[in-house]
Amino acid sequence: MKKVFVKTSNVKKFITMMNNLEKRAEGVPGMGLVYGEPGLGKTYTIMWWAMQNNAIFVRCANNMSARWLLEEIVEELGEIPYTRFSNIYNQAVLQLIKTPRTIIVDEIDYLTVDSKAIETLRDIHDKTNVPIVLVGMASANHRLMRHKHLYDRLSEIFKFETFSEQDISKIIDELSEVEITDCAKKLIYSKTSRFRQLVKLINKAEQVAKSNGLSSLDEITLKEFINDEVANQDITLNFENPKTSKRTQ
Repeated sequence: MKKVFVKTSNVKKFITMMNNLEKRAEGVPGMGLVYGEPGLGKTYTIMWWAMQNNAIFVRCANNMSARWLLEEIVEELGEIPYTRFSNIYNQAVLQLIKTPRTIIVDEIDYLTVDSKAIETLRDIHDKTNVPIVLVGMASANHRLMRHKHLYDRLSEIFKFETFSEQDISKIIDELSEVEITDCAKKLIYSKTSRFRQLVKLINKAEQVAKSNGLSSLDEITLKEFINDEVANQDITLNFENPKTSKRTQ
């Protein structure tokens, strides 16, 4: 499989959102929210953007406290966190004022139950004016509405949508090292709309092609090995129509 980053329609919209936050007018809040169903490439996208733009990337964990969150941010800034909470907070603020960097906080759903952690992010934004982007699951937008002071500062809100047929085709063309026919692509589109599942499927397609000396895979061959693999439970595919699926995590 080729090691390239595929710019789907979601990715392009995310890049536009980040540009808007970084180039916002004076007085416009610089916080954003990215949310959506699992498996659509949210984390993949934000990690790529963070690396390209020297942003601070923090992934929340279960039961993460405000202190723990601050320690993660300070460590990403290249500092050793102080002992007291107030000192760690001031340490983060001073470093961000000195060298502004965008902060991206993934798995924000773990923090929505801890108002102190959420409000700490808001305070950091107010003190430093650096863009802060929160990334969560489908319910993140609704959950954050409970934190009114923070929600008012979300000047950019973007929902990752299910991949279109054009997105699926683009991902296959740019990642797969074996040709997959248009009919086979349509079959894949009818089977899955999740990025992780799609990558697994492309990887398996390459293995099948290599072991059988094939330069391309058509719908018939693809259908055969998909059915075999599902029967063997080697890969898991969503057999619901991606436009009507209601699966959530």
